[in-house]
Parts: sequence; C-alpha cells; structure tokens
Amino acid sequence: MASLSARGIGGIPEVRPGDDLAALIAPGLDGPAPQGAQVIAIAHTAVSKAESAVVALDDVTPSERARELAADLAASAGEDRDPRVVQVVLDESSEVMRAERGVLICRTRHGFVCANAGVDVSNASAADTVVLLPRDPDASARRIRARLRELMGDSGGDRPAPAVLISDTFGRAWRHGQTDVAVGLAGMQPLDDWRGRTDASGLTLRATWLAVADAAAAAADLARMKDSREPVVVIDGLERYVTHDDGPGAAALLRSPDEDLFR
Repeated sequence: MASLSARGIGGIPEVRPGDDLAALIAPGLDGPAPQGAQVIAIAHTAVSKAESAVVALDDVTPSERARELAADLAASAGEDRDPRVVQVVLDESSEVMRAERGVLICRTRHGFVCANAGVDVSNASAADTVVLLPRDPDASARRIRARLRELMGDSGGDRPAPAVLISDTFGRAWRHGQTDVAVGLAGMQPLDDWRGRTDASGLTLRATWLAVADAAAAAADLARMKDSREPVVVIDGLERYVTHDDGPGAAALLRSPDEDLFR
C-alpha cells in the first residue's frame, strides 16, 4: 500500500537577496546522501526573495490605467486598492483577463492564469514591498536541485537527487478557497497520463490525466501553516515520480490559450 508523508523544515531564517537556498535547506534533509524518494517543496516567496524578485512600492509610479483600475477595484471590493500594487501587477502581466470584485485575473508572462499576476503582498520581508513570482521558476528549481546535488555529495549512483518543486497559491474556477500548485519543477514527473489505460474494472480511461506536481504542492501546503514561517516542506513517498533528469518542469502543466474553454 502506498503512503505519503510531508513535514516542514524548521530553522530556516528569513530569506534575503543572494541567499543560497539549497545551503539553508540541506541540513534539514535526512541522511548524508540525496534521498531519491524525496520532493523538496518550496514556497515561491522564499525563492523570489533569494533572487531579488521583490519590488519596493516607493519606487513605483502608477500609470493612469493603474489608477483607474485601482479605483474600479476599490469600488467593487468596498476597500482601497493601492495603485502602485496595481501597476506592479500590470507590469507582471501579459494580459488582464478580468477585473472585478477587487481582483485582477491575469495571464502572467510565464503563462499562468491567476489572481493579481502572482504578486504577493503577504510574506514580504518589509513594509511597502511586494513579492513577484520568480522570473523563470523552472530554471530556479533546476538551479536549486543542482546545488542540492553538489552539497549532498551525489556520486552519480542509482538514486536521483531530490526533486525540487516551487509552489504558489492559486484559486480554482467555480470552487471556494485556494490551494498551492506547482509553478516551478525539476526532477519530478509533472503529469501522470492514464488516458488509454484501464481502471481496476478494465474500463478504458479517456480523460484521466493526473496533475501529480500540483497534488504534491497541495500536500505541502497542508503540512505548513500560513503563519508558520516554514517555507520548505519535505515530501516522502513519491519516489515513483522522481526522475534522474530534470524533466519538462511545471511548464508542462499549462494549457495553451487555444485550449482555454473559458475565454
């Protein structure tokens, strides 16, 4: 019977620009050698802070469009919206798809469709700052994985280095609440395609396509409280999805715009 466990790594300090995240994470992993069964899930804010993907609002001059959107959002939400934050959201977006109820639904430059282009005003390291998504989350995951492999003394054996998953919190269409999803990935199969295979009764499956990386991100989110200051979670039990190569990354989870049924 398969089992899954997730635990937060304590003792990681507030991440600063230029910090070696892998060096902060490695002491919390089990054993002196890479653990092939492990997936290291990292909240994107920690990665973004290390990569200086943080904007001081004092340095932002909102455009007229940002001011108009902020006023519209404030009216629909019944509370003020900072036009400087709206400007940062616009800067991070390739398209604003909807603006209502106090939220901008945007397509980011990465291709993610999410609220406010992933711009995070919580968990920022200082007042009047916002945290952006990493510029290239898959590349960030690959770099952290390579550094973990180096720190943990990988000798090129049969067991792969731990996979690295970078997560962010997204809403879901037609459902209340939010859950974490994978925005960056290295060393893990992002999807498990069962289409054309059979279920336990022998029925051919036509639509079953498991979002493995998103499920792992959601499990990690449950293992850490939002106020716990534990940005890193170690997941054991997913060894069947961990790969020697870095794989296609979280980009493989994205639908192309021509597959979007809601436009």
